[in-house]
Amino acid sequence: MHSLDSLPTAATGVIGVFDSGIGGLSILQALRQALPGQRLLYLADSAYAPYGERGAYFVQQRSLQIADFLQQRQMLQALVVACNTATTAAITHLRQAWPLLPIVGVEPAIKPAAQASTSGHIAVLATRGTLQSQRFAQLVQCHAQALQVQVHAVACDGLAAAIEASTQPDHQHTAAPAQSVQALCAQFVQAAHAHQGAQGPLEGQIDQWVLGCTHYIFAMPYWRQLLAPEVGIWDTGAAVARQTRRILGLGQGELPELSDMGQGAPQSVQLLTTGSLPALQAAAQRWLQLPPEVCQAVTLPMPQKT
Repeated sequence: MHSLDSLPTAATGVIGVFDSGIGGLSILQALRQALPGQRLLYLADSAYAPYGERGAYFVQQRSLQIADFLQQRQMLQALVVACNTATTAAITHLRQAWPLLPIVGVEPAIKPAAQASTSGHIAVLATRGTLQSQRFAQLVQCHAQALQVQVHAVACDGLAAAIEASTQPDHQHTAAPAQSVQALCAQFVQAAHAHQGAQGPLEGQIDQWVLGCTHYIFAMPYWRQLLAPEVGIWDTGAAVARQTRRILGLGQGELPELSDMGQGAPQSVQLLTTGSLPALQAAAQRWLQLPPEVCQAVTLPMPQKT
């Protein structure tokens, strides 16, 4: 068990964030929005992405190793697990290892989607690891079944990896992955509708769609092309940012608009990757408007026993 004699204050501490790859940049952007002036340290474990297609034990051990690495690099005031799969597989282990460190996870937005549904049908698009977890079953039981809402869950195999590949700056690889992301999105939307049709006579169509992986928000243009304009599309970035702000004692109100606060001070954000540095730099520039200098490659090999 690890313990912290004292946690740094919100004014001086660093918030650690990690994901299996670049998907957690969506959470990082929401944190920048909610916590201007806070120092943020992000690690993309792209060398081992995606977690959703690996076993639970692997994800648990890797998450513990990454948390330890970030804690040794910078004294953390909080840790955000910006990955649905890592949250379901490892957050309990992380909290046991660091009982005094505030740790925030992400989970599919089933509760707000179920509450917003008027048709009684919601779709959850997520990794196989997330959908097979006990935590996901509990979310469905607590929030969807209680409201008599039918959940149509689709394991989006390969989508996170395709989104990762689409960030590669090499022009000879960019066109094909982009088409792959679009094709996969279409395939999984069709699968959700097919699942709904297999349930028998229906009174309404799916009217709420939950993006159950932090990578998936980066395919938002494709989701909007494929889905009716009136349906709701749910991700978890803003909710995670609000929870992080709350546990740090910095308020719970609405998040400021990004246009009102600028893009944040680049020197307050540091991005690390275990994979391709140019890919992370391209993603940081594309989605967060951050310069290449804030990105760095690091070596973090797996322990021998995985």
